[in-house]
Amino acid sequence: MTVLTTTPRDKDLEAKEIVNPERFALILGKKDHLSKPKIEEILAKAKEKKGLSLEEVGALLNLKDQELIEEMLSIAGKVKREIYGERLVLFAPLYLSNFCVNDCQYCGFRRSNPQPRKKLSLQEIKEEVMILEDMGHKRILLECGEDPKENPIDYVVKAIETIYETKKNRGEIRRVNVNISATTVENYQRLKEVKIGTYQLFQETYHKATYEKLHNGPKSDFYRQLFAPNRAFAGGIDDIGLGVLFGLYDYRFEVLGLVAHSQYLEKRFGVGPHTISVPRFRPAPGINFRTPYEVSEEELLKIIAILRLSVPYTGMIISTRERMEIRERAFEIGISQTSAGSRTTPGGYSGQEETPQFEISDRRRLDEVIKGMLNKKFIPSFCTACYRSRRTGERFMALAKPGEIQNLCGPNGLLTFKEYLEDYASPEVKELGEKVLRYYLERIDSRYQEKMSEFLARIEKGERDIYF
Repeated sequence: MTVLTTTPRDKDLEAKEIVNPERFALILGKKDHLSKPKIEEILAKAKEKKGLSLEEVGALLNLKDQELIEEMLSIAGKVKREIYGERLVLFAPLYLSNFCVNDCQYCGFRRSNPQPRKKLSLQEIKEEVMILEDMGHKRILLECGEDPKENPIDYVVKAIETIYETKKNRGEIRRVNVNISATTVENYQRLKEVKIGTYQLFQETYHKATYEKLHNGPKSDFYRQLFAPNRAFAGGIDDIGLGVLFGLYDYRFEVLGLVAHSQYLEKRFGVGPHTISVPRFRPAPGINFRTPYEVSEEELLKIIAILRLSVPYTGMIISTRERMEIRERAFEIGISQTSAGSRTTPGGYSGQEETPQFEISDRRRLDEVIKGMLNKKFIPSFCTACYRSRRTGERFMALAKPGEIQNLCGPNGLLTFKEYLEDYASPEVKELGEKVLRYYLERIDSRYQEKMSEFLARIEKGERDIYF
């Protein structure tokens, strides 16, 4: 892995390798890529699952022809299935603290928002984790505001240790992904030492002038945010998650930024983003911000499809910000990971929901989300096998890029889903889930058939955490 150090002397030049506004403007201004033959040529290339150039991404972003857009959505869904199969990984966010020294205009946790502040004690973290375990969750995305006094790295590290140590009945959290503010190489090393999964950080917007206008506090440093993945890699973390908050600037510019950033990481470190998230701006209590670049649901689906074709190997995440119908459509065209049963405030799973970071639209229980997935023959997955087998970074990419990862994702997803059916499912979901499980057992790679029968029998007898 190549480790890059970014000094104050070279950061402007380095940043242009990721986000070059002049180049982006030229790409988005081009019209010669919009003929039907040219678009079909780009879509044919996308089917090869090797990604697209920024110019090709720009052509798809400018696409208006509804028939070609539908074709693009269909191809994106096919690419997703060829890489990840029908499995959808489930997780839940866990908010530790809404104390924050930043004053970001769009965020419910902003410093100037007159709301009650809450920081979970280690005992309260245990209680929240046990509630999530009782739902059936195995993955958590840890989140908290930036506050060196209230939320220092020591607190975050102890919280992660507490999460991993907390077990109830057969419940346990097997992977803690982390979404905290940009920090130092030394702090990323500490996160690595406590065995986090993915480090996730949204750029929010790749448009520098807009970024600096919307942020106040330590987060207002555009370069600190932009080069945080570099420092995470230097700290030993090799699974990185990217994202923007759609609605802060022209979504076409943001998609180019995400793709360019992905290409940059591949070039510098040999490892592209493990995940890309696609949240849209949502209101929050006490926040008067109005998005100047509203993104429609139809545009969101287009964004998901383009990202899937442009960065085909990446895991794509959609949250409960979106309503059920759009989430279920997004699952079909590119999304491979999703939150479910989420609460966006510290103590939210215990009923303390008065101060959310943002409003959510899909408030269904985890069991209800799973029922919806099963009705469309998706495999609900709680798998953490790659993380536990050290298939991360370059090792993961070597399997994901050619589509070989689905030969592990499918069987391992079914095994974790079997655990869920045995331990947590309602009678209705268990009956439906067993039918879907049998359907896919007949279709998995023959190399895994015999072992799958053995592993499933062991799960029925009470054994847990079995994986390929």
